[in-house]
Amino acid sequence: MELLPTIWFIAIALLWTGYLFLEGFDLGVGMLMKLFARNNTDRRVLLNTIGPVWDGNEVWLLTAAGATFAAFPLWYASLFSALYLPLLLVLVALIFRAVAFEYRGKVDTERWRARWDLAIAAGSFLAAFGVGATLALTTTGLPLNANGDREGGPFAWFSGYALLGGFAVVGFAIVHGLAFLALKTDGDVRHRARRWFVRLLPVLLLPMAAWAVSVQLLSGEPWTWGAVLVAVVAAVMTWRFARRGSEGKAFLALGVFLVAGTASIFGAAFPVVLPSTISPDFSLTVFNASSSDYTLGLMSIVAAVGLPLVLAYQAWTYWVFRRRVSANHIPEAHSFLPAIAAKSLSTKD
Repeated sequence: MELLPTIWFIAIALLWTGYLFLEGFDLGVGMLMKLFARNNTDRRVLLNTIGPVWDGNEVWLLTAAGATFAAFPLWYASLFSALYLPLLLVLVALIFRAVAFEYRGKVDTERWRARWDLAIAAGSFLAAFGVGATLALTTTGLPLNANGDREGGPFAWFSGYALLGGFAVVGFAIVHGLAFLALKTDGDVRHRARRWFVRLLPVLLLPMAAWAVSVQLLSGEPWTWGAVLVAVVAAVMTWRFARRGSEGKAFLALGVFLVAGTASIFGAAFPVVLPSTISPDFSLTVFNASSSDYTLGLMSIVAAVGLPLVLAYQAWTYWVFRRRVSANHIPEAHSFLPAIAAKSLSTKD
């Protein structure tokens, strides 16, 4: 077994896990803007919980994609070309979502806010669904030929596994968002989030459990089945902690569920990074899709320096904004003149 390709496969699995954990809750909060919030004050509370961190969380997506490009260029080329349409949709969704965060509060009218709230919710849903479908197909397969090119039309990727992975990440994101709101807010939003969390957790985690079990049935090993068992126990403990009102423990237990679940999925897929549904001989593996040892070695040095810095600044950000948010912290909405308009008026006067 070649050491560096294996290390970088594990590193990319960890990057995707980190993305799902950090971006998962803010995508969930984005979807809850329409599903959960009752009024504009509730929506502003939700936005303030993720406002300082959502853009930093997306760094993990860029890093995971960049690491795949550099460490496994054939995996990157086959995956991103085969899934060009859904990944383009993810990109557009993330752009609209980011613009909505900035533009929502610029005009004090219900109609204006409702449109941007819809952009946040729809963008969050499409991004979560697209990432889930991509990861599911990475572990279950695409119709790739001997050259690593997709066979079939632009929708050849669309399958039951794509739907399963998409809804798995959407369901997890909603549950994770509720857990985060119960941990990060106070007052009515906190209590309702905890109630919704307890009720929805057993249902919304089922697609991710089904995805993990499906991969085990395809290529599971004893230790990956053990990881599935750990994930199930963590899910039960999450529900019990939430019922008792132990919000911090519930949030951490949900993180254990995610880590154990992704470990079982990526572990069962190893050493295949992109299975071919046409023939197993056409599948891409850690060894035939990787860069040279020199490239991987250089990347390892850069990662050893850069990754601790990323973790440090993100940890510092979460520490600074650790306080709970409640409706009492939200000032009244008001209209204002943009700086350029105010300057123009003062010039005329």
